[in-house]
Amino acid sequence: MADFQFLLERTRHCTCSSLRRATRAVTAHYEAQFRGSGLRSTQFTILSVLAQAGPLPMTRLADLLGVERTTLTRNLTVLARGGLVEWASAKDGRVRKAALTKAGNAMLHKCMPRWVAAEASVGKILKKFRLPQLST
Repeated sequence: MADFQFLLERTRHCTCSSLRRATRAVTAHYEAQFRGSGLRSTQFTILSVLAQAGPLPMTRLADLLGVERTTLTRNLTVLARGGLVEWASAKDGRVRKAALTKAGNAMLHKCMPRWVAAEASVGKILKKFRLPQLST
């Protein structure tokens, strides 16, 4: 029973829980910077990847972003409705590629200073979290 109590107390500093709390705090920090811009931080990241890589098939884009295809589809649908991305057909008509539009590129340029500000100040957020050693 003593071993269980010891382990239970150690769960307060669980790497998984600590990272989840830190991730939520970092996301909130970036979202605050993007508030009022017309983009969410996740949408900015999608536009940024498309600007760098060019039109990409959904699977490749999802892999680069580290998100599920269903999550990506929801985000791309919003961006497409706003005219920021469009669907381009690959040579193989079965593959749809997401592509940045001129309006998407303009939005990316407009929001870049917000990302720069968030990136420059995120260290303050990270210092609040004392994460355990992530590798042994």
